Amino acid sequence: MTTFVKLNFNTVIIQDTVIKALSINRNRAVGGATIQSSTSADWFAEKAIDGNRGLQQLYTGCSSTLNETNPWWRLDLRDVYRVSEVVITNRKDCCAEQINGTEIRIGNSLENNGTNNPICAGFPDIPSGMSNNYSCYRLEGRYVIIHIPGDWKILTLCEVEVYGYLAENLAVAGTAIQSSTSADWFAEKAIDRGLQQLYTGCSSTISETNPWWRLDLHHIYRVSKVVITNRKDCCAERINGTEIRIGNSLENNGTNNSICAVIPAIPAGESYSYSCDGMEGRYVNLIIPGDMKTLTLCEVKVYGEGPFLKRSFIKLMFHSSKDLTDSTMRENLGSALADRGFTDLTLSWSQTPKQEVMQNVKAGKSECVLTSIQ
Repeated sequence: MTTFVKLNFNTVIIQDTVIKALSINRNRAVGGATIQSSTSADWFAEKAIDGNRGLQQLYTGCSSTLNETNPWWRLDLRDVYRVSEVVITNRKDCCAEQINGTEIRIGNSLENNGTNNPICAGFPDIPSGMSNNYSCYRLEGRYVIIHIPGDWKILTLCEVEVYGYLAENLAVAGTAIQSSTSADWFAEKAIDRGLQQLYTGCSSTISETNPWWRLDLHHIYRVSKVVITNRKDCCAERINGTEIRIGNSLENNGTNNSICAVIPAIPAGESYSYSCDGMEGRYVNLIIPGDMKTLTLCEVKVYGEGPFLKRSFIKLMFHSSKDLTDSTMRENLGSALADRGFTDLTLSWSQTPKQEVMQNVKAGKSECVLTSIQ
């Protein structure tokens, strides 16, 4: 006897809920590095993160710039965080108005001293000696910049606190491959979380046409940004012209996926961040188009949201001479589907299929439901 089942697809995207224990109550500013546009006397930038919010709101415990145009203060968190809140404490003894009109910006760019990063909050004033909290709605970045736009401004800060959690580098759990390998410059060295920017800690292809490096994230993510670190000892130009592509296709080794950014150059030993604005994909591809090119990468970090799992409900039409109520039948069907690319799946009948003779197939279709997570 023969049974036929019709095949149809109806795909929806759902978000996988991952519960994490997040330590968001820790002040991330402590342990960071500070700098400011100028310094008035001994009002050093680091005094704003000395942990003395309530004890030192006088000139001895605050930072301050000179009177200048667009003064700024910047905190380097040393890694990428999702910032939930920033707390600013104003000076108590006098001059509370020196904080008026301040903007808080968070991001990964140092362009224009970091003042081009997305804005978390702006505030007209903070009362003398008071601390105000500003929600940043999980803005992501390594740098927290506080500045006052305008001429003849002085920026004084008595304490800056930053709360949030470390953004997850998705690349660490991924798998890397490249078009070729020069000596022991293996693809996985670009995702080893190492700080080594010499030849011993980097990946590299040989000199070839259109060299590429690809990261498999194993699931679909919405990628917010990719951070690339260049080689420090020599040959910094080997990254020039690299395209960052993100998507789900492996056609042409993944190099047909959509472009996130093109890297004109990265100075030796530096790390540059490229915004991908939530591009969706499982694969992150780096490629240099052209002949006689060598692609060298010392670290690739990927940040985003997810994973986003694809769930498919499928109606099948198949033929079999076996008893369809036998569990081995579903196992065999699962194996056959896996051979055609449907992996990580769960198979169950919505109703027990009935075997019909071929001429009666229209009168008695059998149906199964396949939940496929890819």
